[in-house]
Amino acid sequence: MPRAGSGWYFNLVHDLVVASGGQDSRTIRKRYHLEGLLTEVNCNISTLRIHRLFPVMIPSFFGNEYTIKTHASPTRFFRALQRRGRILSTYIFRDPRAALLSAYEYGQRGLKNGRLNAFSHLMTIEHAADFIDTYLRIWAEWSNIDGVLLVRYEDLVIDFDSEIKRLSILLERDFNHQDARTIIDSYRSEEGSSNRMGTHFHKGEVERYRQEFTPSQLERFTTRFQPFLERMGYVH
Repeated sequence: MPRAGSGWYFNLVHDLVVASGGQDSRTIRKRYHLEGLLTEVNCNISTLRIHRLFPVMIPSFFGNEYTIKTHASPTRFFRALQRRGRILSTYIFRDPRAALLSAYEYGQRGLKNGRLNAFSHLMTIEHAADFIDTYLRIWAEWSNIDGVLLVRYEDLVIDFDSEIKRLSILLERDFNHQDARTIIDSYRSEEGSSNRMGTHFHKGEVERYRQEFTPSQLERFTTRFQPFLERMGYVH
């Protein structure tokens, strides 16, 4: 989910995969000429449709294990690969009230600084809520796939070590060696991950929306997202 720590989480997973015997995604992108399929920022594949995903899978056929990122819905082709164990997947999400606030603020900072970004078109907080609606439907699709590790952004901030343990189980990797421990410690939210390129980690605060929204906004968005809030395990 956008504005759910996805850049932070991608880079954490990526570096742990590399430290545990996998390949650097940026190196794979260059070696296999995937520059047109994986973006320069965090190797985002965009859609998981076959015309993009199949070429990106080719390095894995030669024994390369590496990490990619997407904000897109799972496709039929992706699901087939997931069932066969060709792909391991983890999906990070966030309280939609916090995600919409973060998207709106990030877009407005871009406008103010003269650097447009993917959220600069969100001119009002209501536009940001409409934007997040789309990703709630995508979250629902991912949450219904067996084997996908679902991670709440808030849990990654509050109980980082438990989430690392869950990730190690998914990847079947031991993160107790020194290289992995160094990476893990460097990605803790209190260590200032905002200084890392590509993490898009700005404030990292949980439930900041309760202070930033007006009472009417909080009530309106809580009511609007209530069915998802319950399924995601968030307090209203």
